[in-house]
Amino acid sequence: MKNVWYYDFPIGRTAIACDDTGITDVTVSTVEAREKETELIQEAAKQLKEYFCGQRREFDVPLSISGTDFQKSVWNALMRIPYGETRSYKYIAADVGNPKASRAVGMANNRNKIIIIIPCHRVIGADGSLVGYGGGLDIKKRLLDIEKGLL
Repeated sequence: MKNVWYYDFPIGRTAIACDDTGITDVTVSTVEAREKETELIQEAAKQLKEYFCGQRREFDVPLSISGTDFQKSVWNALMRIPYGETRSYKYIAADVGNPKASRAVGMANNRNKIIIIIPCHRVIGADGSLVGYGGGLDIKKRLLDIEKGLL
């Protein structure tokens, strides 16, 4: 059974969902699940609050990730991007062993259901521009500014 609870964070109303093994979603959209605030959801919310206050750089809640092997390899590569740093889609493609798969990396980013914890906001265009973020570029910029200590 999947559970969800909603919190108000600096990026807006955010859904945190989990199943029996870990966090399944952190998103600014709605999640189809039973509304129940579990201990795991509360811990994820606590860690996200610490992140928004600049007190947390890494997350240690268990995740329950669902996707293709390629998507999972991209999401694992995203979690290796250090706090406050960015990487290009091309860099991530090379990192997962498929240097010509920049577009596929973008699609995997787009399918990431666990924003912030799996930091797809740290992926930028080859020219350094902010491109492609499911929650909107304003949220992507805000997350990057938090990590740069600008907020």
